[in-house]
Amino acid sequence: MTVSEWIFMFFGLIGGLGLFLYGMQLMSEGLQQSAGDKMRSILGKLTKNKLIGVGLGTFVTSIIQSSSATTVMLVGFVNAGLLSFTRAVPVIFGAAIGTTITAQILAFKLDDYALLFIGIGFFIYFIFKNEKIKHIGTTILGFGILFFGMKIMSETMAPLRSYQPFINFLLHLKSPVVGIVAGMIFTAIIQSSSAFIGILIILAGQGMLTPEISLPLVLGSNIGTTITAMIASINTNRASKKVALAHFFIKFFGVLIFIFLIPELLQVVEWLNPIRNQNLSIVVPREIANAHTLFNIAITVLFLPFSSIIVKLLNKILPDKETPKQFQLQYMNNLLFPSPTLSLNLVKQEILHMGEIVQDMLIDILLPFITKEKQSIKRIKEKEQQIDFLRDTIKDYLIKISQKDLSENRLNEVFQMLFTIKELEQIGDIISLNLYEKAEKWLTSDIQFTDDGKKELVLYHLKTEKQISRALEVFKDFSLERAQAVKEKFKKYRTLAYELEKQHYERLKARQEDSIASSETHLEILGLLKAINTHATNIVRIMIDWKDNQ
Repeated sequence: MTVSEWIFMFFGLIGGLGLFLYGMQLMSEGLQQSAGDKMRSILGKLTKNKLIGVGLGTFVTSIIQSSSATTVMLVGFVNAGLLSFTRAVPVIFGAAIGTTITAQILAFKLDDYALLFIGIGFFIYFIFKNEKIKHIGTTILGFGILFFGMKIMSETMAPLRSYQPFINFLLHLKSPVVGIVAGMIFTAIIQSSSAFIGILIILAGQGMLTPEISLPLVLGSNIGTTITAMIASINTNRASKKVALAHFFIKFFGVLIFIFLIPELLQVVEWLNPIRNQNLSIVVPREIANAHTLFNIAITVLFLPFSSIIVKLLNKILPDKETPKQFQLQYMNNLLFPSPTLSLNLVKQEILHMGEIVQDMLIDILLPFITKEKQSIKRIKEKEQQIDFLRDTIKDYLIKISQKDLSENRLNEVFQMLFTIKELEQIGDIISLNLYEKAEKWLTSDIQFTDDGKKELVLYHLKTEKQISRALEVFKDFSLERAQAVKEKFKKYRTLAYELEKQHYERLKARQEDSIASSETHLEILGLLKAINTHATNIVRIMIDWKDNQ
């Protein structure tokens, strides 16, 4: 082969692989936009039943089109504390089965119809205005581009059928160990077992691969696909590292067992193939897909009953230890969640975490005024820095998400989250700037509130704290009835503030010395707590407006 032929082949392979991966991404995004909310709900409500966990992992991965992506999400959920490591293990088995569905689809020789799918998907996406129908168009368009990429790679690699050095290279892959290592390395490089299996199906369709060569490559790709999750778990806690490690161990030991059973596995795969009497270029692609599926079902059957032992083993290898979480994200990780739709639940958890810190600040800030206690005020500035860190990080992440191709509902949800962050930040500023400054002055003075004054401030402070809690509950799980109740509470608290001010003026009228000395601070605290109440209620108001717009 000449240099120009090699260059042409290289560009064809790169371009075809690019179209293949882009088509897979488009198809995945279309399916996620249609089923994203369901998947978020499913992954958030995993049961303890192992078989259901396997089923859910299979379902989610068949939508996402990547076991690596599902495992990466599991790493994030475990890192966030939303899912225990024990409950994540069965989902890993399901993800392994789910990713083989892509290979089964690829084994059908549909590349001749690729342009038809692209045309249908394009027209559906651009003609229809309904979001759900547009997502269907995106899915079909991605499906067509995927097979068009396969067609380009197939045509590009056709000359290799008569190129002796390449044939000799393939013959070396008959060694199971060499084939497994090669499959593992190539899959790790392109970070997609589906893409690598697709390439094997193309080569098999050209008549260049036999089942004996293909099977070790398939086994190796199952190990290679675990690398993505291993990389993603580097900066996470130990529980999430164990998820990635479990994914690797399950695949590695599965391959270790089947490397000695390759002849038997070949016999089963050939027996399962209904078209085994036809040409090898038709038979082998289907057998590759079947081997991929059979291997993952087999390791699930073999290892799932021992999942509790796997959990105990990994708990010994990586025992949990306490790690400081200040100034770290507890629920989000930009590297872990390539799917914006599936990430929003974790972003919401991070915002709720931010709200909890604001509540802690509010509790701490009252103590200096009531008891002259100095320690609590020292914690305020540290928490303010934590709030600023969370505000900037979450805000940047949400802005990045908003630039993705989101549905209108998801985009509204993003901006509602941005609004909530702003209100929580303003509450934090009132505490860390206005109230903090007054607390410092108060601690250096000999002035005291009257007993009645203290009771009034404690009462209104408690009402303000409850209002923030109610607002965060509405933000967590929106209920229109509860949201309206929060607005009604705000009206009552506003009236209560006026009543408390009036009672303070009554004490001034009676010329109580402590009331006169503390009057300015007393009224300023009430006013600032009223402002905090307003910002907390604004979180609910924007959610009601958002719901009305929907």
